[in-house]
Amino acid sequence: MRRFLVARYQNTLYNHSGHLDKALKDQNFGKGIKMDKQAGLIHIYCGNGKGKTTCGMGLCTRAAGYGYKVLIYQFMKNNQTSERKVLETIDNITFVDGLDFEKFSFKLSSEEKEERKLFYESQFRKITRLAESENYDVLFLDEIIYAVSSDLFEETILLDYLCRKPKGLEVILTGQDPSKALIDVADYVSSIQKVKHPFDKGIMARNGIER
Repeated sequence: MRRFLVARYQNTLYNHSGHLDKALKDQNFGKGIKMDKQAGLIHIYCGNGKGKTTCGMGLCTRAAGYGYKVLIYQFMKNNQTSERKVLETIDNITFVDGLDFEKFSFKLSSEEKEERKLFYESQFRKITRLAESENYDVLFLDEIIYAVSSDLFEETILLDYLCRKPKGLEVILTGQDPSKALIDVADYVSSIQKVKHPFDKGIMARNGIER
């Protein structure tokens, strides 16, 4: 009886897989071909827990796997992040260079903060023009919310863009403490909350894990 059930299961699995293979071929699944252009939505990953950038990069990877063109800029980070070293080898993922040296906002002098703000806002205009002119499908602005909350980026510039962005462009924002205005304009808001973190025991950010 057991042999009969196993054989029947295998035969059913074979038949289903045959139909599935045909369906996948008919629909070009798994070939990195972009099927359709959906309405682009806005994502926010926020909160005091670890994993905001990780979530954003994961979504970029999924989008690229589907065949979408992805554009990424990382505020408050240099050009040597571990995730960048891998993801920029993928043909349809593009990183825009920032500064080669960055430091936390609380370590910046008033003069340095003003310089950073002018630089970030200039970069933002450059990136958004590129996203539109090159018909990107996904734009990831990593840590832009942190830049806003640290007074290193004017929030009204970001809000204005989000309200008039290309219809089909998916936008991902990360960083702690988004304002109510940003939350209101977003379609997805995911808050990652810290329950435990090694930093509380004095363990600093580790290469390949936090950076």
